[in-house]
Amino acid sequence: QVQLVESGGGLVQPGGSLRLSCVVSGTFFRGYVVGWYRQAPGKQRELVAHITSGGSTNYADSVKGRFTISRDNAKNTVYLQMNSLKPEDAALYYCNRNSPFWPWGQGTQVTVSS
Repeated sequence: QVQLVESGGGLVQPGGSLRLSCVVSGTFFRGYVVGWYRQAPGKQRELVAHITSGGSTNYADSVKGRFTISRDNAKNTVYLQMNSLKPEDAALYYCNRNSPFWPWGQGTQVTVSS
């Protein structure tokens, strides 16, 4: 059974930074494209960024230049460094593979407010 445990969220002021982490267990992590997704209240879940097993990355236009995704295959962990945060970045953040998805974790809440 694949398990995803996200952490690192919190309350930050606009312009601030956070680093999210997601530990993946129960699967051959390094074999998959993995990504970060987010869901704000009343909105659909959206892809924020993903990274291939070889380290190639792709970002949503809304976060390009501000967010950086990375992975440590030895630790079965994917990270999301978020800089220059905006109020519209506030959401519940999840990690997962590309579709078909693993069972979703609990997510980590990011709140951006002054």
